[in-house]
This record gives sequence, structure tokens and C-alpha cells, in this order.
Amino acid sequence: MIASIPARLKLDNAANIYPASMSKEYSSLYRMLVTMAENIDVTLLQEALTTAAERIPTFRCTLKAGAFWWYLDRCGNEPVVRPLKPLKFFSFKDQDGLLYRVSVDGKVLSLDVFHALADGGGAIVFLMTLAGEYIRLRYGTAIQYNSLVLDPKDHPAYAEVEDSFKTVFTGRRGHLEKNVDAYHIRGTVMPFGTVKDLRVELQAEAIKQISRQYECTVTELLTATMLYALQHEHRMDPDRKKRSVLKVSVPVNLRPLYHSRTVRNFSSYVNLGVDIRDGYMTFEELVRAVKEQKEHDLRKENLEPKIAANVELEEMFLIRMIPLIIKHPIIDIINLLHGDRYCSQTLSNMGNLNVPKALLPYIQGVDFALGRQRGNSGAVSCVSYNGRLCLHLTRKIFSDRFEQAFLHQLQSLGLTFQTSVSDLA
Repeated sequence: MIASIPARLKLDNAANIYPASMSKEYSSLYRMLVTMAENIDVTLLQEALTTAAERIPTFRCTLKAGAFWWYLDRCGNEPVVRPLKPLKFFSFKDQDGLLYRVSVDGKVLSLDVFHALADGGGAIVFLMTLAGEYIRLRYGTAIQYNSLVLDPKDHPAYAEVEDSFKTVFTGRRGHLEKNVDAYHIRGTVMPFGTVKDLRVELQAEAIKQISRQYECTVTELLTATMLYALQHEHRMDPDRKKRSVLKVSVPVNLRPLYHSRTVRNFSSYVNLGVDIRDGYMTFEELVRAVKEQKEHDLRKENLEPKIAANVELEEMFLIRMIPLIIKHPIIDIINLLHGDRYCSQTLSNMGNLNVPKALLPYIQGVDFALGRQRGNSGAVSCVSYNGRLCLHLTRKIFSDRFEQAFLHQLQSLGLTFQTSVSDLA
């Protein structure tokens, strides 16, 4: 690697749960797609991939287990463009040790990422840098680079690969938030490796206009729509002992809050929801509840303590000295007890992509989909690009009742959209 970048990087504070929870039937994966205007030239994409992986050196790393923690280590194997495969258990062997897979299917460029390497905010930088370099090579386009599409001629900076959790929160005292168990959608689970994906495409301006009517953000509107669909699912569930708390976990990109440039993991979350023990709520009430909670939970004085607590825990001398062979199952058990238990579903919104104008004629669309969940029935993810917002509702159960209720509520808001259902492959 470049001299300023260490050859070995300890996993960031958020990443340790992912190798600990990985099994033969589960890996924390997500997929990002770029649809080009023309079929992709694989030879040129391979050249662009080699360049992009050198520009962002964590994407030339593999996962290693040390005596006390996992770490990223420089991988001697070059990344290779591969045929598209289903988004299921991640095999490092299939990727020659790398923690991601770049695939091509006609016009579609696909990036599958194991979450220990990067969150969506980091992976989208790699994908768009790769797409930008491919477009430059194929069409000779002059690109005005930005924080989303990095200049491949620049040297990697340490700030791009740092553990920003440690940079920002080391030395702070924190405390973990109190949570209650949330309602979970029940249903017959599909065979291992199967993920059903409902893709919904809307006009971004149309949903922004609806959000303005409700005086909320798009994320808040979508969260309320999910809660409305969860209420419908809850109403249809015959279990008399079902929990009354409905919650949607919403990841929060910490980079703009703390001026971070890292392409690794640097996000937290807020759990937004309602307790319906006294009755179901109207959509307007759900929007107000989500908005008030989000405004409260995203204040730095409320967001920072739970992040600092995780960093503080990892840095404790006694924790550091526990061998990894013992830490591994402990981290997995903690994740099982405190992970998806406190939320009914997840909504991950990448927001609007600020793509250089020179790339717009060559990129028709961008998609973002979460893989099979461990403790929940499914998840929702979305990204906006060039005036369109693309949602992906993924699930591991046969029933699509939640998804249909979600779509019905979008229609009730006056939104029109196009949908398609497929296996996430």
C-alpha cells in the first residue's frame, strides 16, 4: 500500500459483529447496482477495477483473525470481474480472499459487499469511482471529481481508511440506550439462500412533494409508511401474545456530522416507532411520532453516548486482552440478544447521489438492496439518482403481506410507481 496507509488495519468499531455473526447460512451482505446506457465492456471494466482498488486500498484487503481482534490485511490477489451470482452466503474463497464481488450482467454493474469491509456510504464511493473510471476509459469523458467519485490519480489518504469511530469518540464516556423488544413479522421462511426482492421506482420530486405536505423528510415519510404496513401485519397476526412495539431501525451516516472521509463503516442508527397497546394509529399520527423521535434521537447529546459506549467497551483493557477465540462467540451472542431484537424492520436510505454531470448520460440508474436478514423477516433500502427514487423491499419469508400493505399506503398518498419482483440474484 501507499506508505501513509498501514498494511494491516484493525476492523473498525462497527465491523466486529459481522465476522462474529457469519455462519453457513448468514452473512451481512448488501448489493449496489449501476445500470449503464450500453452493454459493459468487461475488459475495460477490469482495467477500471484494478485502478479503483488501488485508489481505495481497503478494497484490496482480506479478513484475517489475530490473537485478539479481526483485521484487514493486504491481499495479494487482484480483484476480478465475475458473472452475476445470487446474493447469499459470502465465500471469501470465491473472491480470492476479497470482501466484495464485482459482477456484470449486460448493462448492469453489480457490487456485493460484506459489511465488515464498509457500510453503504463507503461502498457507494468505491462503486461510483469504479463507474467513473470505466466511463473515462471507454468514452474519454473528462470528469470533475468529487467526494463521491474519487480521482484515481490521487494518492489514498489515511483519512479515507481510518476508523472514524476511534478518531471521534475515543476518550468519551458513554452509555448504552435502553430498548424494549419489538414486534417481528412471522411467516414461513424460504430455503437458505433465497431472497425475494420487490423493486419500486418512483419520481423523487413526487415523494418530496408529499413529504412537504406532511412537513417531514422523505426518510420520515417512508418510515411512517413502513410502520403503517407493520400495523396492518400486526392486526392480521392471530398471536394474542404478540408484542405491541413496532420499530424501524434507520441507519445514520455519521460522515457529514463529523466531517469524516472514511470509506469504511461510520454509521449509527435510530430506532423509530410506536407502542400500539392502546390502539392503532393514523398515518398522520405515525408521521408526527417518527418526526419527533428522529429530531430527538439525532441530537448529538442523544446520539453520541451510545456510540461512545461501544468504543469505550472495545478499548477496555480487560476486553482487549480476551483472546479472539473466546470473544468470537461472546460477540455473536450479544448481537443475537441485542441486534434485530429491538426492531421490526430496517430502512436504509442512501439519499440523493451527487454524481458529476459528465457521468449522467452514461448511467441510467442506481439501485441499493439489503440481503437476507438474520433476525427479521426483511428490510427496505433506497437510493435517489437523477430524479428517480428506487426502493427495494427484500424478504426471506413467503408472505408478501407487509410489502402489499406498504404499496397500498404509497398509493393512498397519491404516488404512482412501477414495480417488479425477482429473486435477489
